[in-house]
Amino acid sequence: MTQLSIAELSKDLRVAIERLEQKEGLESVGVVVRVGDGVAWVHGLHKAGYSEVLKIETANGVVEAFALNLMEDEIGAVLLGTDSEVSAGDTVRLSGSVLKVPVGPELLGRVVDPLGRPLDGAGPIKTKQFGLVEREAIGVMDRKSVFEPLMTGVMAIDAMFPIGRGQRELIIGDRQTGKTALTIDTMINQGKQKTGVVNVYVAIGQKLSKVARLIDRLKAEGVMDQTIVVATGPSDPASLLYLAPYAATAMGEYFRDNKQHALMIYDDLTKHAVAYRQMSLLLRRPPGREAYPGDVFYLHSRLLERSAKLSDKLGGGSLTALPIIETQAGDISAYIPTNVISITDGQIFLETDLFYQGIRPAISAGLSVSRVGGAAQTKAVKSVSSHLKLGLSQFRELASFAQFGSDLDDATKAQIDRGQRLTELLKQHQYQPASIWEQVASIFAVTNGLFDNVLPAKIKDAQTALLTRLWKDHKPAMQELEKGDKPTDATIKALTDVAKAAAKGFESK
Repeated sequence: MTQLSIAELSKDLRVAIERLEQKEGLESVGVVVRVGDGVAWVHGLHKAGYSEVLKIETANGVVEAFALNLMEDEIGAVLLGTDSEVSAGDTVRLSGSVLKVPVGPELLGRVVDPLGRPLDGAGPIKTKQFGLVEREAIGVMDRKSVFEPLMTGVMAIDAMFPIGRGQRELIIGDRQTGKTALTIDTMINQGKQKTGVVNVYVAIGQKLSKVARLIDRLKAEGVMDQTIVVATGPSDPASLLYLAPYAATAMGEYFRDNKQHALMIYDDLTKHAVAYRQMSLLLRRPPGREAYPGDVFYLHSRLLERSAKLSDKLGGGSLTALPIIETQAGDISAYIPTNVISITDGQIFLETDLFYQGIRPAISAGLSVSRVGGAAQTKAVKSVSSHLKLGLSQFRELASFAQFGSDLDDATKAQIDRGQRLTELLKQHQYQPASIWEQVASIFAVTNGLFDNVLPAKIKDAQTALLTRLWKDHKPAMQELEKGDKPTDATIKALTDVAKAAAKGFESK
């Protein structure tokens, strides 16, 4: 597709443009010059604004598009749908507004597309309000420091890389390493713990069969009623994939701005960047590194900056983001991964090697970090997990040397033994998020040496016995511990006594 001047256009197009100029002018009316690959090039519309919705009048009705390229002679508009009905010569009019999507509690429990249209066959959605798809992020003075925990129910995360409400924590790793599984467990935990946090899950170019399984699971766990799912599939136009995370964020911002708390899950931003690259190349924007346009960093920064913990003056609501990025062969130094790492407040890196060793969730203790959540970590979990990350990182380093069979001193052997038990403890089945008291009791037993004589293979059995006895014999104390406060001396004594008793049935001979 080549750039054409007005003089080079066909006679019919020139006549159409002249008629518009004489009748209505080209300030707010234009004409399609050429169309293809989901992009329409429009002559006229001199008053058009960036991202403004354009209405293209075709033979079969009105087709909507939004302006992305604003040039001197023409506009590059991305179609919201297929380009089969649009043809050169069609009249284009300004709508006078940028893209908006329906927002509000009416969307809870529903599956919608990026424009808010229902996909679940449960009837139309009638909302009272609309939110801007693109919106400026909240300023620094209107934010508050992150101090409330957002419990994921995944012991390895809550203990070592805690997440606070209003934080942006990246989940990164190769395909099929359990990235989405972590976010599903986090959503389930919000329902299990009755936190009142609204889940907004956006699938960007994901297989629709995968999205359907996820929805079925959320329904089975009773969490779908507090969840909004924004879904796009691989066959959807790039424009919808591009809009999906922005539209979903607008839906989440409604709850944040109304003194509530929302959790955003972007699955995944790698596909989002690819969709934006496709649109940019079709719009003839200059390609840069890996053919991405120069503003691909801004693409994600303006999206993720919208997640925040609001000040008390604005109601104290929060929007927490868990963006997902897919790496190639574990390369976190690639272009898009490094971009998003520098935008977020930490990352949870999932290692393929750990995953295939059966260590699931396959979280790398050395490459993962939370730059904010420590301030929001519950006192109960913090009191037992302060040395957990360092101990686990050192163990994995020592274990690589120990495999050569060299003589090790007693202190190193003890550290390796403790690390093996920690590794086994932090293994967790999917769809089984752990509550605060369960995490505290389990970590306390291992880090204080109460399970040192338990065979590593029996650690999970000993953990189950410990939790069963604690809930049976010390239920009031565990309910108190669930509130997140630092355990009392009496609670610590109960944990110690029960852990010793639970360990006896699983000790090595």
